[in-house]
Amino acid sequence: MAEKANDIEDLRQPRQGADVLELQRPVGRARDLNLGELTEADAELAAAFGYQPVFKRQFGYLSTFSFAVSISGLFSSVATTFSYPLHAGGASSAVWSWLISGAGCMCIACSVAELVSAYPTCGGLYYTVSRLAPKDWVPSISWITGWLNLIGQIAGHASSEYAAAQLLLAAVSMASDFTYLPSTGTIIAVMAALTVLTGLVNSLSTYWMEKMTKTYIIFHMAVLVSCSIALLTKCEHRHDAKYVFTDVDATSGWTPIGFSWLFGFLSVSWTMTNYDATAHITEEISKPELKAPWAISSAMLLTYIGGFLFNIVLSFVMGDKASILESPVEQPVAQIFHNVLGKTGGIFYTVCAFAIIKFVTFTGMVGGYDSYPTLEIWLTLWLQQSLGRTLFAFSRDRLVPFSHIWIQIHPTTQTPLHAVWICVFGAIVINLVGLGSYAAIVGVFATTAIALDWSYCVPIACKMLFGQFKPGPWHMGRFSWWVNAYAVVWTLFASIIFILPTTRPVSGDTMNYAIAFLGAILIFSAIFWYTSGRKYYIGPVIEAEVSMSAPGNTRNGSESSEEFLRVQQTKSKQGVAT
Repeated sequence: MAEKANDIEDLRQPRQGADVLELQRPVGRARDLNLGELTEADAELAAAFGYQPVFKRQFGYLSTFSFAVSISGLFSSVATTFSYPLHAGGASSAVWSWLISGAGCMCIACSVAELVSAYPTCGGLYYTVSRLAPKDWVPSISWITGWLNLIGQIAGHASSEYAAAQLLLAAVSMASDFTYLPSTGTIIAVMAALTVLTGLVNSLSTYWMEKMTKTYIIFHMAVLVSCSIALLTKCEHRHDAKYVFTDVDATSGWTPIGFSWLFGFLSVSWTMTNYDATAHITEEISKPELKAPWAISSAMLLTYIGGFLFNIVLSFVMGDKASILESPVEQPVAQIFHNVLGKTGGIFYTVCAFAIIKFVTFTGMVGGYDSYPTLEIWLTLWLQQSLGRTLFAFSRDRLVPFSHIWIQIHPTTQTPLHAVWICVFGAIVINLVGLGSYAAIVGVFATTAIALDWSYCVPIACKMLFGQFKPGPWHMGRFSWWVNAYAVVWTLFASIIFILPTTRPVSGDTMNYAIAFLGAILIFSAIFWYTSGRKYYIGPVIEAEVSMSAPGNTRNGSESSEEFLRVQQTKSKQGVAT
């Protein structure tokens, strides 16, 4: 056992200071790579973390920050989840839930940023476990972390596509003066069409992605600010400050009312999540150890403050709470836009919300192996971009079934078509449960926050417990432990809230199915682990064989030749899950 553990440790700890790396592909083919020909960030990725540099580093400060902001989709996320705090406790829940829950989310975000600075690879926090946990525990902890992150990202993609369909059909309903009201079947059909559109976009080569990324933050902030100003200016009957900040009016059926009020946290956690999405593009960012954590922390701070202020604006202008909750389009914020700004303004900002959430979901996955010299991985927009990077990283480490399929790249489009379309298929299948019960879709929303936040907190807990963390240039200093501790405690508390039904009495139509979704996937991953994964999976895999040579030496094995340091996974340990 000790010998096996030492072998595994050798696989994870590539030697520093190498001149040449022999890159080992999952299929076993290799090629030499001269570190002197790489950028500083690529050389560090290859030598320090054992991963082949496969991405072009074209994301700068603005595009990285814009990417980090985009993943929350603040304007559209609030628009589609504002009903939860209103049901839970009225205007006060909408406002103060953001301040309270957002503080916990900021602690998670800063903790994630700290880890990303230390370990900037596209595997995200999943990779950090191999550096933070005792080597004997790395395979099992990495497995759990990876599957939690994958569950959260797939659920987030599915729920965002569903929300996009709701917003688009709400705008159509407004245009018909509410004579047309979409059925659940129509919403599901439109969701499927939108998801297929996402897949088609992701199947194209998208060199222009980085350019588009820079414009997103400008567009999003312009919509948010202009909408807030328009609502405050055009609303003739605003609530007073006492109502906005102190009104407690729960319609959830939970008692005491203070407990009901806590369900407002769901809106915040669904918006302020997926913090490590930026980590999944670190291999495309120059100086990622600085730019990525800066983008994560500053983007979440912007989302925190912007969300708090936007909820205050909505609470001032929403009018009668009962009437907007009973909106015929089942979208309270879209109804507020219509009530305050009229038909034209309502349609315009509802379509803007739709465009933003599609900008989040229109994410491409991976570019491809070009006869192996480079791997250009570009995505269209963002949520599925992060999902694509995650699936690629997990497939690279043989975490998921059929991993050899998901890393295949189409030679023409330079995109991983198999990976793109399995994500499209998964999102549609998940949302089909909406045909049976809308409560099931709410469960998908809750699953996103729970699974993603725990995939972050497992590595954070490892950092605190095992003392193996080596900080990067972005670090919280003496505040680090306390911020980390609050992040873990907050996630535990919020998870209890999120698995409970949001409405009582509980029936099939009001049940929270988040625990069922989580349980099913975790049971599957456990079965996969015990039947197959534990036989070959050792955690994040080192793909490089490192050789260190003196000037004039060759690789022919002469007495004066180099010290050859082989970091290779043997075939028996490498077995690809199929």
